[in-house]
Amino acid sequence: MKRLTVFCFLLTAVSVAVAQNPVIRDQFTADPTARVFNNKVYLYPSHDIVPPEGQRQDWFCMADYHVFSSENLTDWTDHGVIITQNKVPWVQPDSYSMWAPDCVCKDGKYYFYFPSAPKGTGRGFAVGVAVAERPEGPFVCESQPMAGVMGIDPCVLVDDDGQSYIYWSGMGIRGARLKANMLELDGELQEVQMPRHEGMPEMPPMKVGGQTMEGLPDGFKEGPFAFKRGEWYYLTFPWVRGDTSDGKNPTETLAYAMSKSPLGPWDFKGIIMKEWENKCWTNHHSMVEYRGQWYLFYHHNDFSPHFDKNRSVCIDLLHFNADGTIQEVTPTLRGVGINQATERLEIDRYSRVDGATSTAYVDSLQPFKGWYATLPRAQSSLTYNDVDFSCLTDGYLIASVRANANTQLVIREGNARGKVIARLKVVCITDGQFRRDYRGQWLTVTTPLEYTPKGVADLYVECEGTAVDVDWLQFKNRPVYFSPVTTATAGPDDDGFIRRWLLLEPIRQDIRSNVVFTNSWLREAFSKTYFNHQLTVLPKDGQRVKAAAQTLRWHALDSENYNMKLFRFAEKYGEQTYGSLFWLVTYIDCPEEMAGVRLAAGSNGASMWWLNGEEVLLLEGDRRMVKDDGVSQRLTLRKGRNILRGAVINGPGLSDFCVRFVDEKGQPVKGYQVRSEK
Repeated sequence: MKRLTVFCFLLTAVSVAVAQNPVIRDQFTADPTARVFNNKVYLYPSHDIVPPEGQRQDWFCMADYHVFSSENLTDWTDHGVIITQNKVPWVQPDSYSMWAPDCVCKDGKYYFYFPSAPKGTGRGFAVGVAVAERPEGPFVCESQPMAGVMGIDPCVLVDDDGQSYIYWSGMGIRGARLKANMLELDGELQEVQMPRHEGMPEMPPMKVGGQTMEGLPDGFKEGPFAFKRGEWYYLTFPWVRGDTSDGKNPTETLAYAMSKSPLGPWDFKGIIMKEWENKCWTNHHSMVEYRGQWYLFYHHNDFSPHFDKNRSVCIDLLHFNADGTIQEVTPTLRGVGINQATERLEIDRYSRVDGATSTAYVDSLQPFKGWYATLPRAQSSLTYNDVDFSCLTDGYLIASVRANANTQLVIREGNARGKVIARLKVVCITDGQFRRDYRGQWLTVTTPLEYTPKGVADLYVECEGTAVDVDWLQFKNRPVYFSPVTTATAGPDDDGFIRRWLLLEPIRQDIRSNVVFTNSWLREAFSKTYFNHQLTVLPKDGQRVKAAAQTLRWHALDSENYNMKLFRFAEKYGEQTYGSLFWLVTYIDCPEEMAGVRLAAGSNGASMWWLNGEEVLLLEGDRRMVKDDGVSQRLTLRKGRNILRGAVINGPGLSDFCVRFVDEKGQPVKGYQVRSEK
């Protein structure tokens, strides 16, 4: 056959990270053929699109092919378009008929088989071939389609001895041997009379290769996928087992037959997957073994609920019985693959659910935005399997949730009696001059973890309270803002900033706006007694303090930055992140007296500072943290031990502070040591 060099690698590869069904979330994909090449799974689907103007609006519309790959069936990479209709010399331009493809490897080359409408004949479909050196292309298209293969849905089986076979559908399901070049049928072509449809003229005979696959059930069959497992050959296919008389159009199952020969005769065995409950007309599939596990790839119209000609690829586990027969597969929302805890977990794609929990589209007009789960009452729940927590070192939970009243989600490990990983409070603020009405709004809520599972675990998500909607969960590692003190002393950094502090977990405050931070308001706030000896206490790491209804703990920490990020401290150790009062202490040991120094501080939120029991600086107003935002009068750091104490208060906003001593010229003062405890 003559070859025409047509390179069809058009788009830059992009990543599509998805572990739930459907697996491709940014486009419609159907008729998935999965193959294992070079220890990766490559996915060769057809590409459904919304029919453009001038095309039949109620039918399949496909203009090109993409290829995707994954090493874990969780993270999929789109390698872009590999074949497009108007770049193939034998394809009728703008025919939008690039249906189910296949790709196999033989002798180090990759052969991509695809059907489309040929130019000039007006007679159905032909099958072409494109060849590449790599599984993702670029592919070189043959200038003509394969002789004798008139139909759709090609599939190729490369047997253990190297002999290859091609299967296709169009007049039932046919199969034939391929020549060693993988481009031609091996054997004589036969003249076959095409069936005449009502209202159409009689067509002359066509030359067709191969043979009809014998032993398959009556009824409409298409989309053959053949593979070998052990000594058995399997021929699998979409099959309509219902009544097709009187114009009825029942939906397809996935069915299969077995044989000891690649071309049959076949022994029909039964159903792999039953018809779709929502009446999606088609299903189309492939099977692949990867790392010791078999998988079924198939499609459904998840992202196109009102038009079943736009489909999306899904994956589920496939199991065999001892005699080689295939166990029926029930499609799942969860799909396959192990999620990393730090990935977005779309828990509406659950593994198990109680009878009350349901799902719906986030936006019914834009289905690609996905779904959310509704837990309608207390104790309603769902389970999401296979989350790997080994990537989580210092984590917290973030979630997208919606409710009409205050409620709580509890996330446990495994089941209803498992350890509590996190408690997520959904607070629907409805009152107050400075607060919005958040009832029924999607909120992104964060919460610290009570427990981190080891390795791979299942999540059990339960409602405790009123109804709540959940779009997704995600566990995140905190950046290293600070670390526990491990050395006896530390000096100030190169710019003189003090990075070692004893911080008390935040004291709750009812502050709706920072505009209240006037001099008088702050002095009253800082003069209140929140805990015993608050202006004289010499705390140690781990020491506990009773502050009203709160029991708080001191933490000795070294900051990774010149500024101590109190918001992140509160996020990790506190009960709340906003509306907080922070107390902080550090011990400064000077080898000699240092006179004429000044305390220079900045804080997000208002702050007050004391040196050796004396107030030395007040930063008032709704401030943003700036280096040396306020500078004290001249001070003396005495020889030996000095106690530097501070308090930072903030309402709705991030909190942090920075402190150093400077000389008369504003240059940093160093030459002393900082300790975390006495």
